[in-house]
Amino acid sequence: MSDSSPLPPVRLHPEAELARDALSTPLLSRAARLARWAGPDTRVDPGGQLVEEQLPAAAEVLGLTGDDATAYASEAWRIAMDIGLVELVDEETGTVTAGEDLARLTGGAPHDVLGVWLGALESVIADAAVPDLDELIDAMDEGGAVDFSQLDWDPEREAEFLNGVLGNLYLLTAGEDGPGDGPVPLPALAASMIVPGDMSEPTNDVLEQVSDAMMRLDDQFRLLEPIGLVVHQPVDEALMGDAEETAEDPAATPVDETDVSRYGMVRLTPLGLYGLRARLLEAGFQAPAVGELSDKGADVLLDGSAGYGPSAARAETEQWLARREPVAAARELLAAARGSDPGAPLRRLRCQQALSLVGAQAEPAVREVLDDPELGGLARVWLTELGATDVPAPSEKLVFWLTIDTVAAQLAAEGNSEELQALVEGLAQQHSGFFAAAWRVEHPATPDVLEAMGRLHPDKRIAKEARKAAFKARSQQSG
Repeated sequence: MSDSSPLPPVRLHPEAELARDALSTPLLSRAARLARWAGPDTRVDPGGQLVEEQLPAAAEVLGLTGDDATAYASEAWRIAMDIGLVELVDEETGTVTAGEDLARLTGGAPHDVLGVWLGALESVIADAAVPDLDELIDAMDEGGAVDFSQLDWDPEREAEFLNGVLGNLYLLTAGEDGPGDGPVPLPALAASMIVPGDMSEPTNDVLEQVSDAMMRLDDQFRLLEPIGLVVHQPVDEALMGDAEETAEDPAATPVDETDVSRYGMVRLTPLGLYGLRARLLEAGFQAPAVGELSDKGADVLLDGSAGYGPSAARAETEQWLARREPVAAARELLAAARGSDPGAPLRRLRCQQALSLVGAQAEPAVREVLDDPELGGLARVWLTELGATDVPAPSEKLVFWLTIDTVAAQLAAEGNSEELQALVEGLAQQHSGFFAAAWRVEHPATPDVLEAMGRLHPDKRIAKEARKAAFKARSQQSG
């Protein structure tokens, strides 16, 4: 991901709801309970961890049982120390006291709670990039020290890989063409980081790397789930066994390779979406959220939502309109839609879409701009769609200007889409001699639009006409 261009806008849940979610996550709630439990008799080692003798009592406080109870208690205590819920009072005696952030967590505003949770999230993500315990044990030398050269582990590389995976998961969740809040298969996430974009068919070596990465991600998401970042369906542990049994016994039931869910699935929670956006903002990315423009002017709304997908742009505009009186909002939108800069056509398209949300109440404001050279065409289209019968007929000059403006807006919004190609074909088919007249249109985008039409039209003869017209338009503007 590049931090120079904005990411898709996300729809965040209210902070009060997210704070409740944060407080109920297994890891943070356990850390808070241990922080409240800690007192003068609690003892820690020089590293701030609970001494082994106190782990059973900590596990009991948390209501944990079983073989992993003390391990979970130790993890919760470490998080409590990491994020300031507990503070070391005296290193020599190993005594602790409640930290200042415990009060923020238990009695602070939702934003305060989320700030503490974000600290816990950072700690867990850092842990997830570290090799698991078995790998560390295997890499120990005779003196008990870990020989990191045996691990083939580069801390920066591992952190970068995990951050990249989380970034791609964010994109898939936020993007309008992705699964939204649905689950994403782990193989797809692993492949997004490993398979080159220009590779049509992955090699066996690349597929093996994807498989290894998928299993690593499975372990990492198991660690990230208790902090509330994701909901994770682990890789089916019987999967590898099934494959081996099938190879040894042809009569055995084969592995259903079409069942993607067996290879693990993961989805971001609403809290996780909030957390990853906060991390992206901290890293310098532009990560907009729907609703951020609702208190801004119409110019900021139209420009700011220009790159949004249709659904997000509509949601943003609805929130903006909810704060304003309809006729005044329509006038402000129309005023902001004027201009001859490169972004103006898309602003006018967004304005027209916003006016459709206002409805008939916008009619007085729209009629006021019927004679405006830049907005008159938009006004006529809008009034006609509203069902008005007294709409003045546009001049031929206005029709051509509006056509260029519309195609320029579609180019900016969608690029070379199938819908735009269909529009280009329709224009060339319906208007004989279209290009002979279009190059004369006094619109800043005329050369670029005609060039795009030449690029998009499948008929070579018509495409050539469009390119010739683009050359004439560019010569006219430069002359």
